[in-house]
Amino acid sequence: MKGKIPRQFIDDLLSRTDIVELIDGRIGLKKAGKDYQACCPFHNEKTPSFTVSRDKQFFHCFGCGANGNAITFMMEYDKLEFVDAIEELAAIMSLEVPRENAPSGPQRSFEEKKSDYDLMLQAAKFYQHQLKHHSNASEVIDYVKGRGLTGETVQKFMIGYAPPEWESLCKQIARKPEHKQQLLDLKLATEKTPGRQYDFFRDRLMFPIRDKRGRVIAFGGRVMAQDQGPKYLNSPETRIFHKSFELYGFFEAKQAHKHLEKILIVEGYMDVVALAEHGVDYAVAALGTATTAEHMQTLFRNTDNVICCYDGDRAGRDAAWRALEHALPNLKDGKSLRFVFLPDGEDPDSLIQKEGKPAFEDRLSTATDYTDVLFSKLRESCDLTNDAGKAKLLSDAIPLINKVPSEYYQDSLLDTLARLIGRTREQLSAKLTSNKKQQNIERQFKVTPMRRAIGLLLQHPTLAKVVDYMPELADMSIPGIQLLLAIQSLCLNNENISTAMLLENFREQPEFDALRKLAVWQHGVAEDRLEQEFKDTFQFIEDQCLNYRLETLLIKDKTEGLSSDERLEYALLTKALKQ
Repeated sequence: MKGKIPRQFIDDLLSRTDIVELIDGRIGLKKAGKDYQACCPFHNEKTPSFTVSRDKQFFHCFGCGANGNAITFMMEYDKLEFVDAIEELAAIMSLEVPRENAPSGPQRSFEEKKSDYDLMLQAAKFYQHQLKHHSNASEVIDYVKGRGLTGETVQKFMIGYAPPEWESLCKQIARKPEHKQQLLDLKLATEKTPGRQYDFFRDRLMFPIRDKRGRVIAFGGRVMAQDQGPKYLNSPETRIFHKSFELYGFFEAKQAHKHLEKILIVEGYMDVVALAEHGVDYAVAALGTATTAEHMQTLFRNTDNVICCYDGDRAGRDAAWRALEHALPNLKDGKSLRFVFLPDGEDPDSLIQKEGKPAFEDRLSTATDYTDVLFSKLRESCDLTNDAGKAKLLSDAIPLINKVPSEYYQDSLLDTLARLIGRTREQLSAKLTSNKKQQNIERQFKVTPMRRAIGLLLQHPTLAKVVDYMPELADMSIPGIQLLLAIQSLCLNNENISTAMLLENFREQPEFDALRKLAVWQHGVAEDRLEQEFKDTFQFIEDQCLNYRLETLLIKDKTEGLSSDERLEYALLTKALKQ
């Protein structure tokens, strides 16, 4: 497993990145005062409300509320995971991403990693060339046409052909000893006897698998005749390919849609390609494995609507159940999970060939909600005509409902469960492990003195120097004081720290969302008044802390009595607060 990316590297990456140049290169920006503006790339608008600040290295949309630093922009705009966004920014600057606690052994350099992706792309282009120019090309092209695919779709998915000869790819690419070893490592070649390599894929239609950044990382090979062995041969896992994290067609779907309103999960490469041929260009497939938790997390980060399409037989329903279990923790408010089960003997490829796009999408519009699939599966092993069966259903359902983060969806599931076992939802709510209602109450975001101080410091890190740093205040039970001191410490220890860099230090912390709001809060303080405003606010907080300490000593004096040092402290605090 890869090691953690050091915090110092992330800070350095953000300090080197000019967010204005980064975003301007993607959507185009216009100067507006000291900042830059554009129409927001995250929602439709005619009047620009998307602002980018070079001083803060931060973007904010006053229309939809989207905001963040360069890493956040890469994640949202390019639909990348956190680590992928960092690696993409690092690649732009030709930097190597270091790792803490990385596995022992030699670490691969930036150039070595790039070489892997270059070689995989060479292989994909080799297979594409063979599709047109091999002696079997006419037969392969006839097969492709017979499957209803046009040249445009073949090109879009980089589909190629692996020749039947034993060493075609090896002879073309492995001309140097290091390339021979690289082919073996990336599982494009196999070695049955020392020094003698053979192509891993032979006489198969080739489907390159691309990662979220569009790089070729693996292949799926499909036979074109029934007696040629297993229908599909997939790349084994390698140092750049981990099948539980990747989805075939995901990159292509993102390229086809600025915003993915829905994503359809199917089971095979040909299903994805055939659907795209007919205009259903939002389908993806797991890579020779069941849909994993990582797959579901990726999908729900990129769309609100996921539809799973499986065979209607037992195997298909078992696959649907595994997908449902992995999806439950991602069902936040507004997220939708539905299922389509196909008629016997049909798959998405065959069905869309027969029905066409309108009829196929009609099936999707009437897909079964996940709640029906969940309780249908649970009821299979429960006899609800007796108490034992009802108790079993309750026991099986509650742990699954607990996984759902949405209070609304939890209540809906509890209503269904209550009807099935003859209870009320209120009786069942106590069975949940946490009080979701309390957790999900949306409080109005009021700017208290503490939030005011934190917001000013976030937006203007140089203010950290205008007041004394007093770590002893962290012992006071004043909400937010530890966060304020942590931010002040970061500012004091990093002279050139920006708003973007400060926020990045708290990305995985529970305070992150509140800090993002404060980073774009319109404080309305004139620039020449900032220092005094911050001093006054900090003084108010300091007095709060001193009052808290004074009350603590007063209570102790009445209950246990004070030591001589504590009496002196009490006297000094009383005097200080009177001044």
